[in-house]
Amino acid sequence: MQQRTALILSFENLLTRNLGRRLKVDEINKLTEEDVEDIFQQEYLILSGKASIATINFLGTRIEQIEKAVHKAAKLKSEYKLLMTVPGIGKILALTIMYEAGPMERFAKVGNYTSYCRCVGSERISNGKKKGKGNRKNGNKHLSRAHIEAAHYAIRHYEYVKRYHQRKMAKTNNVVARKAIAHKLARACYYIIRDQKAFDPGKLFAHKIAATVNPSYCWDNHAT
Repeated sequence: MQQRTALILSFENLLTRNLGRRLKVDEINKLTEEDVEDIFQQEYLILSGKASIATINFLGTRIEQIEKAVHKAAKLKSEYKLLMTVPGIGKILALTIMYEAGPMERFAKVGNYTSYCRCVGSERISNGKKKGKGNRKNGNKHLSRAHIEAAHYAIRHYEYVKRYHQRKMAKTNNVVARKAIAHKLARACYYIIRDQKAFDPGKLFAHKIAATVNPSYCWDNHAT
């Protein structure tokens, strides 16, 4: 997944640098090598673009095969389907959180879980001044990545999450805004696993919600 994401970003940069245009990730995922010939004019750009798209598509096929094999072998717990009601969480992210989180009884409260997921800051503040940072590598890197990825997908495909992200962006930068959503989703997962209840968007996003997802988007095929 990391290699495929890096190649998608590389192709995006190729487009931006040479043509001054951008394509959405979903649009890049649909490209074929023949499509690249219609995008670029110079031969060296066509060759570079084709190489990227061919590798992206190859890795996509292999990732799907691996995901199917993993899902087939996995021993599912009761919270598995409940976790997939959270925006941005599909089969693989649900499996990751289900296995890595463990029983919620081992966390005294929700803040302990979000800290374990590396979804809270590690700054030390004294008298309103920053005095240093704690060990940011404490906690579970797999849960951290899972919640960040869920936030990424949720922003792209859930309008109410996108609006929340835009309000955060007006006050801070993209990294902090995305981390704030990951923190919210981590809190949701804590209560879902602990209470065995489906996700309720109204409890996390207090403003008026139109809880709709892009109808052309399928979590089973894309949210990993």
